[in-house]
Amino acid sequence: MQRYTKKYICKTTFIELHVFFRKRILSVSGSPGSIAWRKFKKNKTGLYSLVFLGFAVLIACLGYLVTPDATPYANDQYLELGLKRPGFSVMMLPVRDRVPHASQSFFRTMVTGEVMNLQNIPVRDFSYKNGSIFFIEYGAAAGDQALVRFLPAGTVERPVKKTFWLGSDRFGRDYLSQLMIGTRVSLSVGLISVAISLLIGIFMGALAGYYRGWVDNFIMWIINVIWSIPTLLLVIAITFALGKGFWQVFIAVGLTMWVEVARVVRGQILGIREKEYVEAARALGFSDYRIIVHHILPNVMAAVIVISAANFASAILMEAGLSFLGLGVQPPVPSWGSMIKENYGYIVLDYAYLAVLPGLAIMLMVLAFMLIGNALRDALDVRMSEA
Repeated sequence: MQRYTKKYICKTTFIELHVFFRKRILSVSGSPGSIAWRKFKKNKTGLYSLVFLGFAVLIACLGYLVTPDATPYANDQYLELGLKRPGFSVMMLPVRDRVPHASQSFFRTMVTGEVMNLQNIPVRDFSYKNGSIFFIEYGAAAGDQALVRFLPAGTVERPVKKTFWLGSDRFGRDYLSQLMIGTRVSLSVGLISVAISLLIGIFMGALAGYYRGWVDNFIMWIINVIWSIPTLLLVIAITFALGKGFWQVFIAVGLTMWVEVARVVRGQILGIREKEYVEAARALGFSDYRIIVHHILPNVMAAVIVISAANFASAILMEAGLSFLGLGVQPPVPSWGSMIKENYGYIVLDYAYLAVLPGLAIMLMVLAFMLIGNALRDALDVRMSEA
């Protein structure tokens, strides 16, 4: 009995020491995720790019709650206010609509915009007299009394001052609101396209790398065929087949980006499938699905995350190019590519900022994703030290 008691005590002590040292090691080194995060924070360009991307995501999520023009698609037009300079201000006379619209929820306003119950009239001058408001519209000449209009004061709310912080386009729309809603379009096309490419690419790459043989040859033949077609031409062909529109662009871009993911996943799995733990899983009788999903794919996700950041940037560029050609997101949905198309002619007319600003937004967004991808590559590389 004493011998068994000593053996039990020794075994308990060993387990306690093992747990203690394991906790000690984890507290010093941390989990792989925390180690990667510490390495990522040391890359200042990647960290600043992540902050910029977070700010863009916040604008895209809040949407019409933070835009100066909260109407659907930021499409409130004032033709008499077309091509105004940044910082332009004008008085607006809000006139109540005869048929008021039903109120809508906070979430719906954030996603789709707010249908206004008021008609805003830009005015140059106004005055109250005998229970009515007399005003001269902005398009009329100053001091032209023949163009004075009046409305009952009960149908008009208090005049407000509206400022176009980045000016207006040729249709008199608020340009800052157009840029902000364009952020939502660019991030949406990147997110959905990358999700589609990951879904198809990981599946095809995992099958090719794990089973090899004729499965690998067949999938690689498909990849090489798609790879041989210029990406933009393939996207245009798919767009023609699916039609022009918001969701069609997402699908078209996603269906052309999965080949890169499949090649990376296949290459990673070809090296991992021969590891000892995979052989042990096969010997224990685990199914192929469990081996691939639970034992192999977690070890290739670092490479997949890095290539996803690059694909995100490529999707934004591709959507902007399609919109510039008139094959992407259709008006009145604002898109950075379509904004460049509409305003590139004004570069020689001293309104260059109308085309430069969306181009600069595309450049900064793509640069942010590329820098984040480079920082992730360094942070997830186990061969690099934390020094």
